[in-house]
Amino acid sequence: MAKQNTTMQGWDNATLIARKDLTGDSAIFRIEADAPLFEFLAGQYTTIGLPTDSARIDGAEPDENANGNPRKRIVRAYSIASSSKARKYVELYVTLVKSGSLTPRLWMLQRGDRLWLGPKAKGLFILEDVPADRDVVLIGTGTGLAPYISMIRAYHQCNIGRRFVVVHGARYEQDLGYKDELEALHRECRTMVYVPTVSRPREGSLWAGHIGRVQSVVADGTLENALGGAFSPKTTHVFISGNPEMVEDMEAEFKDRGFAVHSTRSPGTLHIERYW
Repeated sequence: MAKQNTTMQGWDNATLIARKDLTGDSAIFRIEADAPLFEFLAGQYTTIGLPTDSARIDGAEPDENANGNPRKRIVRAYSIASSSKARKYVELYVTLVKSGSLTPRLWMLQRGDRLWLGPKAKGLFILEDVPADRDVVLIGTGTGLAPYISMIRAYHQCNIGRRFVVVHGARYEQDLGYKDELEALHRECRTMVYVPTVSRPREGSLWAGHIGRVQSVVADGTLENALGGAFSPKTTHVFISGNPEMVEDMEAEFKDRGFAVHSTRSPGTLHIERYW
């Protein structure tokens, strides 16, 4: 069990109830709050934190907080992957950043360990502004998939209503989080289209899916083939989250296709979440 802070009273208000390691540097964490969990909308994010004197994994890069005030809490924001309609816990899809302050500490935690969970969720990267009869194309890289998993779990109805189209990019097949869940929905539901892509398949890999960056899924027609034809802002809303370069490229691509960036003051059909 991870070393926990003994000097900072009241720093913890939640428990890690499950952890699933996907690779050495990506994992899914389920966190249960001591108090009733806050309400949230699918696509929003919350914060988690640990005190500075929490243990860090071996190999973590030097950290400015390592010798800092032990009473300080290190807090970071993460999109919620769990359904907004089943609020027994929050599920987070997280990548280890060895040069970061929080994740080298978070990676030391095991089931039953304590941490801090923020008191509310925030964010406007949500489906509430999208008409119910519009299809949604959800494009993401890495942990940018997390808000889409929440949306799907909360709102997708198999073979009923609009289509959900997930385009997820990763370096390796092992990095495609939630792949099994999305593949099952793709097989069973005509309202779910899953297009994973791998940019660096390992030598000897049995990967038979699309190879290339997320941008190539749009550029080479793979996305339109998966949809069975072209799509437009009259019928579809597009969500983009993840790697900044990908977000920038996809924003330009879809603007050229007639999609306008959505904001509270100027409603549009292109929704963007910038992770860093």
